[in-house]
Amino acid sequence: MKNKKEKVKNISLSTYFAKYKFGIISYILVYLIAGAGTVMQTILFASAIENITLSFYKEAMIILGIIAGIILIKRICWYLSGLIYQKYASKIMADLNLDLAKQAFKLNSKTYSDHETGKFVQRIINDPEKVVQNLADLVDIVTDIITSLVMTIYIATLNIFIGIAILIIVGLCILLERFRRTRNQKNLFYMRRKNDKIHSLTTEIVRSEKDIKSLGLEDKLSEISKQYYDEYQKASYNYEVKDLTMWNLRNIIVEIFGVLLLILGVYLIDISILTLASFMIIYSNNNNLSSFVWCFGKIMDIFLQVKTASVRMFTLFDNEEYVCERFGNTHLDNIKGKIEFKKVSYSFIEYEQTDDDKPLSRKELKKLKNKKRKIESVNKIFDKLSFKIQPNTTVAFVGKSGSGKSTILNLMSKMYEVDSGEVLIDGVNINDLDKETLRSSISLVNQFPYIFDMTIKENLLLAKKDATDEEINKAIEQASLKEFISSLKKGVDTKVGESGIKLSGGQKQRLAIARALLRNSPIIIFDESTSSLDNFAQEDIKKSIDNLKGKSTIVIVAHRLSTIKNVDKIFFLNSGKIVDTGTFDELFKNNPKFKKMFYAENLNDELN
Repeated sequence: MKNKKEKVKNISLSTYFAKYKFGIISYILVYLIAGAGTVMQTILFASAIENITLSFYKEAMIILGIIAGIILIKRICWYLSGLIYQKYASKIMADLNLDLAKQAFKLNSKTYSDHETGKFVQRIINDPEKVVQNLADLVDIVTDIITSLVMTIYIATLNIFIGIAILIIVGLCILLERFRRTRNQKNLFYMRRKNDKIHSLTTEIVRSEKDIKSLGLEDKLSEISKQYYDEYQKASYNYEVKDLTMWNLRNIIVEIFGVLLLILGVYLIDISILTLASFMIIYSNNNNLSSFVWCFGKIMDIFLQVKTASVRMFTLFDNEEYVCERFGNTHLDNIKGKIEFKKVSYSFIEYEQTDDDKPLSRKELKKLKNKKRKIESVNKIFDKLSFKIQPNTTVAFVGKSGSGKSTILNLMSKMYEVDSGEVLIDGVNINDLDKETLRSSISLVNQFPYIFDMTIKENLLLAKKDATDEEINKAIEQASLKEFISSLKKGVDTKVGESGIKLSGGQKQRLAIARALLRNSPIIIFDESTSSLDNFAQEDIKKSIDNLKGKSTIVIVAHRLSTIKNVDKIFFLNSGKIVDTGTFDELFKNNPKFKKMFYAENLNDELN
């Protein structure tokens, strides 16, 4: 029975902060003590000024001495808060990065094909950093705003008319800040999406530099890069200019009203409603009004940045858009390797992409997490497809491009999930199998296997961390890698570079086969493993596969029919249907289309 969709994991920033609440509370308390020192320092300075204007010099000097002590305590607290921040910020960021990376491992293959690489990189690495840094800035700004607010209130209490004027200024500026935040909110997601596209393109350029050079694509990709950078620059410029305009408008209002406040103060002195000492306090602390408004605006920016980064990060946990793999609870030991497709139907669904050409409105942002993805097109691949593969046999799937060969392998390994019907391993629906059973029973060797930037031995140990040297050497020999590794100065301790860049295509394939052999899986799948190799490398891979016959269930998707002459059974596909089965000789003799494909392949090889 098909599993129901799992509920989305209930996760938020509070989940991570709760884990380190003692450290966070310590950080806030120490920072607040430092902030309280700043408030006391400012108030005492005002008191010192008042004593100086009244000629109470001794009292003024005592107050200034107290201020010196407060400054020392304040600086020590700031230093301690910095140490605490560095300790716990790195822990929180590491936890966020790790959980997001783990979530990325849970996403199914279709999810990765539906989204750009940059989206994952930015959400896993950059967005957590933005959240932690902005929240640290928030504590700093809150302390400053409390200081400015206390002094603003203190100034406002000196005279009722001054207080009313300050209230009007602050109220007007708060309204402007809310308007500025609303405008920014429309553009920030848009700008970040443009940045995602740049990261995706950069990743592709780095990974495909040889193809770019060999095909002379430098100029074309430079044009595309320029287009992406221009789009990002335009979005960034639009965001920054609108933000700058609102900031300056607000600053003009605050500064002009600040001067008007002083004019009001002079007028009140003239009519004997305000003392000169009070005016001096207002004058010396007039900047606290603009500081309060600036801090309020900064808090708006921080909340916007944190909200944007949080929505982007935790969207990875939205199982509607970023669909995860699902497993059952059935555990099987000693898998024999029998595979059966029973009336399997599968369609490839294309979803409508998010509109990158317009900023999101506030209403759209609220719906971002829960929005339903719209289907753009549906391509039916299989309709009630059925077949059986017996344990420890070697079978192949052949057919024209688009006939569904690779899709069968993806369904067989549960990289894709069937729409209806069942895929069975040893008679058990793979949807009911637990992750350990499914992953340990199947090894997949892709057309372009990923080799990690490690030594040959370390790449092999990824498949089986406790593998002995004897097991490693046996896997190397079976994969026809022994001669190559023997020629290397450092042997199995040779580093192969990122994505195995120091290896040829055939060497990568054989290393991937050795990795699969080391796992000793009862089912091994080869997806177009020889299609991009020369005849010599192809023979080595064929020899490696032949070494496995009778030891595991081997499933091959073959581009070259000459590589599957010795398999036990061939499934001939056409338009998502199995139109014929048999051995190579049987199909060659009885199926004209198969025979024609073989001759066409050999003719192409001769021409090449």
